[in-house]
Amino acid sequence: MYPKSLESLIESFKSLPGIGAKTAERLAFALLELEKEQIEVFSNSMLEAKEKIHRCSKCNMMTDEELCFVCSNPARKDSKVLCVVEDPKNVFLFEKLDMFHGKYHVIDGLISPLDGINPEDIGLDKLLDRIRDDKFEEIIFAFKPSIEGETTSLYIKKILEGLDIKVTKLASGVPIGADMEYVDSLTLERALNDRKIME
Repeated sequence: MYPKSLESLIESFKSLPGIGAKTAERLAFALLELEKEQIEVFSNSMLEAKEKIHRCSKCNMMTDEELCFVCSNPARKDSKVLCVVEDPKNVFLFEKLDMFHGKYHVIDGLISPLDGINPEDIGLDKLLDRIRDDKFEEIIFAFKPSIEGETTSLYIKKILEGLDIKVTKLASGVPIGADMEYVDSLTLERALNDRKIME
């Protein structure tokens, strides 16, 4: 029905998460209304982001420098507290809410044997080396409340036994199965402030 190039553009938008057929069509038509210069800026910004964004060599966060904006900031006031998250988006979320002033470490997802994701697949060696090297006093697990999140928390906690480190996790209040990015700021702040020691 659509010209081939327009159909291809719509299909490209549909490949993005959360974009259905109707939204993809709207975006494609909106793009056609832009000036050529605007489209070039849009296109170049996508290419530049793809080429320059990589993982921080220290914490695995997204950055376009050697170290991310958190690791390169010596003024973080809770530098002996490490918040472990499953996704770089969670770091941006906490920072936007300005509720945590320690350090972060991003692992590569959560342990999920049913999906073929085992402990060795999520970068735990790098996390454990960092915990030992930087002598953190508290580790906070800020994973989504799910079976995978709980499994990952318990697995890492087991490895940390014997080290003199307080291990905590977000308090309940974050709905089971909810993605962290969709949790409202008040709930997330309360869950962080009321975090509890893992038994």
